[in-house]
Amino acid sequence: MLFAPAAVHAAPAPHKKEDKKMTYSKPSKEELKKTLTPEQFSVVCNSGTEPPFENAYWNNHAPGIYVDVASGEPLFSSTDKFDSGTGWPSFTKPLDSANVVEKKDREYGMVRTEVRSKHGDSHLGHVFDDGPKDKGGLRFCINSASLRFIPIDKLQAEGYGQYLPLFNKVEAARKEQAKASPAKTETVELAGGCFWGMQHILRKIPGVISTDVGYAGGQVKNATYRNHEGHAEAVRVVYDPKKLSFEGLLRWYFRMHDPTTKDRQGNDKGSSYRSAILYHTDAQKTTAEAFIQRLNKKGKWGAPIVTEVAKADQYWKAEEDHQDYLERLPEGYTCHFLRPESVLGD
Repeated sequence: MLFAPAAVHAAPAPHKKEDKKMTYSKPSKEELKKTLTPEQFSVVCNSGTEPPFENAYWNNHAPGIYVDVASGEPLFSSTDKFDSGTGWPSFTKPLDSANVVEKKDREYGMVRTEVRSKHGDSHLGHVFDDGPKDKGGLRFCINSASLRFIPIDKLQAEGYGQYLPLFNKVEAARKEQAKASPAKTETVELAGGCFWGMQHILRKIPGVISTDVGYAGGQVKNATYRNHEGHAEAVRVVYDPKKLSFEGLLRWYFRMHDPTTKDRQGNDKGSSYRSAILYHTDAQKTTAEAFIQRLNKKGKWGAPIVTEVAKADQYWKAEEDHQDYLERLPEGYTCHFLRPESVLGD
């Protein structure tokens, strides 16, 4: 697909008059160089691509609309946004199809469908046919750098009040659904090396509600960093199974660490750094074992998976100075990163 903006600059306010349709136009390149960040300018004007998972809106779940950062024309809505796992904002359809045009893109030796804004002619991203089947099957994969987000409480003030009824309907439906089916969560402990790096990735996964780090899988009671023999450094993950299936969570888990190295991850050696899934339900156990079996047959790791699958027992939460470590110290140590999905062998 595409190959966070440091700051998102407000687009020029669209011209608005009472009883007249709003009109949109693109400022000159000279103006845009002054108002956009270098990355935004590269994407909008030169069809560049921002990095996945390091952009403003890939994990934004607030209600509102997304407009062209250059022209202000409305493009997409949070009501059509979904978590594609790609690291870029993904939508099932445009908010107003008249504002989005498609063009053939033959760059990089392949044929893709580029999407651009109608009035601003801004490069937005690409559209693919691997989106949710029940929503039409399309995935509009869009650069955050091409967008400006307007939350619902600012729609009226910024001239987009005509879209408020859309959110009123969605909110009413959400409340009715919540009454009918109270929120349910599931928990699992995942180990795969130093828990600092694991938590830093896991906490950002759409559908994950909360994380903390601790010691699990051993016999030492009241385990601590200095005394946790037999335990693995683990992350306790609480997630919403309606938004993130357990298999979906495993897809992230097996990309963020090397599951073929026994008692080792990166430079960290010892049983504390083993790969392990400590399940809470029989369904989790069945899913984990089937997933590992599939990885051993089709995965691209080049060696057998050594990840343990064991029933969760006592979990001892780690000291506070280990919690959210890389949130507090972004330059701190980690050996974790996301491999491409192709490593899963799909």
